[in-house]
Amino acid sequence: MKKKFIALISFLVFLSIMAASIPSAVASQAIRLGYLQSDLHQLAAFVALKKGFFEEEALNVKVGGIFKAGPELMSAFAAGALDMGYVGAAPAVVAVANNVAEVKIVAKANLEGSGIVVGADSSIEDLKGLAGKTVAVPGYGNVQDFLLRLALKKNDIEQGKVNVIILKPPEMIPALDTGQIDAFLAWEPYPARAVTSGVGKVLSYSGDIWPNHPCCVVAAHKDFSSQNPDLVLRFVRAHIKATRFIQENPQEALLLAQEFTGMDEPTTSQGLDSLAFEVLIDKQGIMEYAEFLVDLEIIKIREPGSFVDSLIDRSYIDRVLAE
Repeated sequence: MKKKFIALISFLVFLSIMAASIPSAVASQAIRLGYLQSDLHQLAAFVALKKGFFEEEALNVKVGGIFKAGPELMSAFAAGALDMGYVGAAPAVVAVANNVAEVKIVAKANLEGSGIVVGADSSIEDLKGLAGKTVAVPGYGNVQDFLLRLALKKNDIEQGKVNVIILKPPEMIPALDTGQIDAFLAWEPYPARAVTSGVGKVLSYSGDIWPNHPCCVVAAHKDFSSQNPDLVLRFVRAHIKATRFIQENPQEALLLAQEFTGMDEPTTSQGLDSLAFEVLIDKQGIMEYAEFLVDLEIIKIREPGSFVDSLIDRSYIDRVLAE
């Protein structure tokens, strides 16, 4: 009887140790997350942090960096400073194709959500009016650069007839206000902020230039993904929870958007109206980005299809959605 009692106690102690050690082991491995400053496209990252969706998945997610543009975030991936990140599809494609960073796209964050903005009193009334003007984009080869070039092509404007310069989105509205630039193309909420501040007006939304185009994605460092597939799976699950929360709770999502961006309700509300939050990866859209970047000689890849197939890993999304 005594031996049975001792065996039972030993077994219960073993179970308690196992129950305690597994979550603590998970919690002790911090996942370093990066995202872009005040970027409404990446609201799901903020929602997952604020609503505790990462904790629900027993994840210890720490903000490893907040960046002003996608190339900066990809440089952090390259330096080994990030494990997961929310970033534009184009910077991810450029970094991987040019062997700057090794990541896998594991989910989509949003589609559409950018705009071409001109001064509130500008005489520019349509996209053809951009000829001969100075237009700012966040970086060469990113989503906004792609959209601007596509808009110019659709309106028969030669690329050389527009002076394209690089500015970080927080710098664009002051530059427009002081006449340093004639227009800018940025992600939300910067177009909306230009409007609500009285500085600018939206000439065209990105959805008008390229309907339903993909934009930001969730990326995982390739080594982190291969070594920690269960953590990536749970991260994707939390991302899906956050995305569904935004879709199903627009009023609370709006309040969180204000907190995330530090901008007022009219700005965030208008910004959210021009984008949509989705999780399924759009291979065709990313293919178009890749082909565009090849044409510009920003990247050199022989077969865009094979490259995109190797860049995207849908296994995590498929597993979560099948649950």
